[in-house]
Amino acid sequence: MNSKTPVLSSKRNKLFIFLFGIFLTNAIVAEIIGVKIFSVEATFGFQPLHLQTFLGTWDINQTAGALNWPFVFITSDIINEYFGKRGVKRVSYLAAGFIAYSFIIIYGATLLSPAPFWLDVNKGNDNFNIDYAFGKIFRQGLGIITGSLTAFLISQLLDAYIFHAIRKVTDGKKIWLRATGSTLVSQLIDSFVVIGIAFVLFGNWTIEQWLSTSLNTYLYKFIVAILLTPLIYLAHTLIDKYLGDDLTDRLQDQAAHQE
Repeated sequence: MNSKTPVLSSKRNKLFIFLFGIFLTNAIVAEIIGVKIFSVEATFGFQPLHLQTFLGTWDINQTAGALNWPFVFITSDIINEYFGKRGVKRVSYLAAGFIAYSFIIIYGATLLSPAPFWLDVNKGNDNFNIDYAFGKIFRQGLGIITGSLTAFLISQLLDAYIFHAIRKVTDGKKIWLRATGSTLVSQLIDSFVVIGIAFVLFGNWTIEQWLSTSLNTYLYKFIVAILLTPLIYLAHTLIDKYLGDDLTDRLQDQAAHQE
């Protein structure tokens, strides 16, 4: 046995665990905070846009879950680069399971009876009920959970296949094209599916609210995906240096030829 094999294998495993850690952390955080819809204009101190369109009144509102979601699909593309479609499928299914588990634990926590002193010290002058707020924020409905997991899996698997297809067509060149191209298509699906299921199918949103919020969320992901393209190249440089030429070439070759 080659004496270098254990070292190379260790580097490969460490890289996969590190990337999966980034992927999973950002995915879970995004799913938890995604219940909040915020006003981009008000956040930056501007008046709501109130633009009249064929969709109705359009303000720049989007889900807070989109804030760190770009790091999910960037990490997904990097995993695809070195571990192929199988690697992306593996982390996607695992992440979906962990997200579902997180929702179950969080939901269970909202059912626990609050300590009287905790309610008392937090009620302030307005008799604020912190337990009610805790439950309202964290007790996400079935629609949000269903929409989140459905959109997550669809977009991740779609991203993996588009990434692989572009990689094959470009003969392994043009990293920016396969990374950005796969992201722009998969996130279009993700942005509309998750909000549609969560807030229209299982909620009381209007079609206009769904379309405008989904479009705002997608435009944010679109812009950030382009702006973060240099980060993908930086990540590739650092990973290649860490792995070494031999292991880098081997992993990328194996990833490129997966079916």
